[in-house]
Parts: sequence; C-alpha cells; structure tokens
Amino acid sequence: MPGREDPLPAFNFVVQLIDSAGAARTVAGFSECSGLGSTLEVQEYQEGGVNDRVRKFPTRFTYGNITLKRGLALDPLLWTWHEELLRGRATRRDGLILLLNEARQPVLAWKWERGLPVRWSGPALNAQASEAAVETLEIAHERLQRFRIT
Repeated sequence: MPGREDPLPAFNFVVQLIDSAGAARTVAGFSECSGLGSTLEVQEYQEGGVNDRVRKFPTRFTYGNITLKRGLALDPLLWTWHEELLRGRATRRDGLILLLNEARQPVLAWKWERGLPVRWSGPALNAQASEAAVETLEIAHERLQRFRIT
C-alpha cells in the first residue's frame, strides 16, 4: 500500500529566471504568486440538422499573466528587467516557479516561456502603518508547463 501524500504547503516557493545560457537564478522569495493557469478556447459549430447540441472544437490555449508579490528588496534584477522593456530593449525570459516541501526541497515546478514584465508596481508608502513595503511584478508569457521534480 503506497504511503499517504499530504497536500503541499502553498507558502513555500521560489522564483527563478533562466538566462540565455540556460542557467536558472533564484531572483527572490515571494509572498504571493497567482495566475498559474490556462484556458482552452473552443470554436462552436452549429451543424445543420443537429438541433439538440452545438459542436465544440478545441482551438488553442491561452495563459493568464503571472502576478508575483514580494517585500521590496534591494536586488534590482526584476526592476532592471522591467526597465529594459521601458527603454525599448525587450528581453523575453523563461522562468520557473518552484514549490518546496517542508524540507525546502523542490517537488513541483511551473515553467513559463518567453515572458515579458508587463507591469510593475511599487509599494504603497504610509508613515502611519507598520506593514512591509510590497512590490508587484506581472509577467505575460506564451506557455506554461507543470512538472514534478523527483
């Protein structure tokens, strides 16, 4: 009988950017990641003589933007990537989101392909609050894959 597998904690993950040589670099720890999903578009076809249904044919997948939130850090890598796009020197980057187990070992990964940093927002600053300064990066991409790390 196989052993029980508990659900993985959602709070333990890291984000890596892959450079042109294929090397992955951990860019930061993030407090939140959303947008890991895909949607299959379908084309509807109303077939003549078939009045009890509309045929649906798969066309292509679309992917939502990945949104990453983290406490503001001094490492400028993500800001620099976004700023390059502002200056017209767009660099598409692949990246990984690694979900870690309780021992901080990667067990699941999502890889995005040909990502662009389409939105960056800085922290809301308030002298009367004691919250961490949080920045948000939104990445548009062309493909998302999920795989298990053994």
